[in-house]
Amino acid sequence: MALINPGNDVGGSTLATLALQIAQGQVGQCEKPIGSNSGPMVNEYLKAVGLNPGYAWCQAFVYWCYQQSALQIKSANPVAKTGGAIDCWHKTAVQFKITQAEALRDPKILQPGYQFILSFGNGAGHTGIIEKIEGTLLYTIEGNSNNNGSREGYEVVRHQRHINDKLLVGIIRY
Repeated sequence: MALINPGNDVGGSTLATLALQIAQGQVGQCEKPIGSNSGPMVNEYLKAVGLNPGYAWCQAFVYWCYQQSALQIKSANPVAKTGGAIDCWHKTAVQFKITQAEALRDPKILQPGYQFILSFGNGAGHTGIIEKIEGTLLYTIEGNSNNNGSREGYEVVRHQRHINDKLLVGIIRY
């Protein structure tokens, strides 16, 4: 399996900053009809990773945000082209992964625009883009979620997550 190399421009990179701005502009986009894993923008997110409407789309949302950013600055998209958050984690080269333990030891290594990965077991995951970090609190933008933080929601929303959340696998820096 080939591992994704996010490149050398990490830690507040133009690509990550722009991807975050794009994600911020998507807050409020939702499935139509609710619960369908489809709709005009949801279908675009899924199409970006080669999936048809009807699939869970949190990872597709992150990929799409980075793809839009990469197109604007004429760069390669460093995010693994997959619809699965856990698959993205596995396809990313280890030197671009920040484990939960590393993040807890030094939260200052985290930057806005980085991607977080949650694991619910048996290959089920959830992901989004970090908007802001305050201590061990992550402010995030997530697709396929809702106001209660579900991994099977219906819109792009802002959340707060903790670095010490037992579901956090880690963070990918771009």
